[in-house]
Amino acid sequence: MTPHATTPHVTTPHATTPHATTRLDATSAARLTESAALSLPYRRSRGSRIGIVHLGIGAFHRAHQAVYTEDAMLADGDDRWGICGVTQRSAAVAHQLGPQDGLYGVLQRSSGEPTTLRISGAVGEVLDGGGQVDALLDRLAAPDTHLVTLTVTEKGYRRGPDGRLDAADPQLAEDLAGAVEPGTAVGRLVRGLQRRLRAGGAPITVLSCDNLSHNGRVLAGLVSDFCAALPAAEAEPLAAWLAERVSFPSSMVDRIVPATTDADRAEARAITGLDDAGLVVAEPFRQWVIEDVFAGPRPAWTLAGAQLTEDVTPFELMKLRLLNGSHSTLAYLGALRGHRTIADAVVDPQLHEIAERLISDDMIPTVPPPDGVDLRAYGESVLRRYTNADLRHTCVQVAMDGSQKLPQRLVAPALAAIGLGRQPHLITLGIAAWMAYVALGRSAAGSTLPLDDPLAERLGRVRGWTDPGRVVEDLLSIESIFGRELPEIGWWRAELRAQLRELLAGAPPGVGAARTR
Repeated sequence: MTPHATTPHVTTPHATTPHATTRLDATSAARLTESAALSLPYRRSRGSRIGIVHLGIGAFHRAHQAVYTEDAMLADGDDRWGICGVTQRSAAVAHQLGPQDGLYGVLQRSSGEPTTLRISGAVGEVLDGGGQVDALLDRLAAPDTHLVTLTVTEKGYRRGPDGRLDAADPQLAEDLAGAVEPGTAVGRLVRGLQRRLRAGGAPITVLSCDNLSHNGRVLAGLVSDFCAALPAAEAEPLAAWLAERVSFPSSMVDRIVPATTDADRAEARAITGLDDAGLVVAEPFRQWVIEDVFAGPRPAWTLAGAQLTEDVTPFELMKLRLLNGSHSTLAYLGALRGHRTIADAVVDPQLHEIAERLISDDMIPTVPPPDGVDLRAYGESVLRRYTNADLRHTCVQVAMDGSQKLPQRLVAPALAAIGLGRQPHLITLGIAAWMAYVALGRSAAGSTLPLDDPLAERLGRVRGWTDPGRVVEDLLSIESIFGRELPEIGWWRAELRAQLRELLAGAPPGVGAARTR
């Protein structure tokens, strides 16, 4: 793998770790011995050539796509797929993985099963996207780079209310004006593709792995919007090359990856005797469905369990609605009731019934079943996964960025259900729970509910409001969340207001009441 000497400013001395134990890196890991609790696949994947640039190297990527990629390299011996991970908003991961030679642990937790740890080595280079932009653009232009993957979260795409590139975004405006160091994901991507075109224009695949419907199509549209705003002399050859040599497959990704805690780090340390600043935690389950539209070579991901398909849409809808929609609903209702984790919320009998009926009554009728998938069985498996108390996935973590998540997870399925002649009472309850979370700011137990959201300033103006009609009027006017169609449906608006009134008053969410409104 590419040595980390290429990123000197992220090489943090081991002495900065707060423990007396040694930091995980290539030297210390060489002394480890595999056991029932510890696997060391990095010993075969480390040293792979860089073939993938990943924008947004957070915990999810390290626990999901990087693991698939490492397993694919181990399965067929193709060593072209080492990953150059790029940070987006913070250099934290560069500081975590730089001193560790890109190595990190994946701690797999499942209630009732022994915890296991794997040391992964698929990440061969880490770049600070804010401070090493030129190195990033060179990586995007390199002929050995065949894939760009992204997990920049919904908000990282910088979309406006119409779903197109947000022309009012100041950072995007700077990137379009020719900023020497572009700061947005789309800006960095397009400038890198421009450099690739100038370097010979080898084909490349750009693969979104974020929770957006038709994420590949969305990303292709945003790249097109950015290109169209460039001077014609730049835009025209770039657009022609993109159409001919670059593909944007859609994909669906699934694995629950909670925030890593000090207790997790201590457990990993007990297994290896090493400090691991880059440790991630995950459930055993993982899924990756990818549209089979590649512009060039790809890893043998299917040998690692990924599925290639002609149409990823049914899988996207299944996951966004049955899993993500119920996840968000449980997060808001659970947080309001004082539950700390999703596992705590889902074993609350009332909330479990709400989640169960949300999936079966409201969501499943809006989803075309993917080939070979029983949606009811999938929904039941989702609820079982939530009960994994060992993950400690907190309600407030799932609740963050609600303004970016609601459109796909709750608003779109509400409209789809209404379009089928149904009344989505439980979806409406989920939206009311989000509004109550935003307005109240405190749980029934008195704990603070943080408003961690790109629209926090706009949403924060309803904090402390107790009039449900006023809250509904204000929040439904945010077109980027609710669009125009749903807020104009009178009976739905009235039901939302009634459900919010109960939640603001501290009444428990009533399944029967939601059914009869």
